[in-house]
Amino acid sequence: MPRELYVGSLSYEATEDDLRRFFTVAGTVQSVHLITDPVTGRSKGCGYVKMTTDAEAKEAIDCLDGALLIDRKIEVSIAKPQKPQAAGGPRGGYRGKGGPAGHNESRGRTTGGKKPGRSQ
Repeated sequence: MPRELYVGSLSYEATEDDLRRFFTVAGTVQSVHLITDPVTGRSKGCGYVKMTTDAEAKEAIDCLDGALLIDRKIEVSIAKPQKPQAAGGPRGGYRGKGGPAGHNESRGRTTGGKKPGRSQ
């Protein structure tokens, strides 16, 4: 059983320290990571907790899934492996391809029917 756990339905006020203290009832917490919005820095209401052993991870799921943390019933489950990201980041590669001919979406302008980057 993997040791990395997904924790969902967290209060936006929950901190990494709150999670660390909460999960110590199941064993030794190796690491905690809250997911935050990159622009605002505000919590997205979920995170990951890594336990030291597989047995501790199972104990955390058994004891804490559905438990109350800061007036919210949290969800604890095995974290799914991260999917590999396509080139160019999470949204994919070049955004100017596709769409109507001659329109370069990534720059919001038309190219007069010519394809960008090609000379005729």
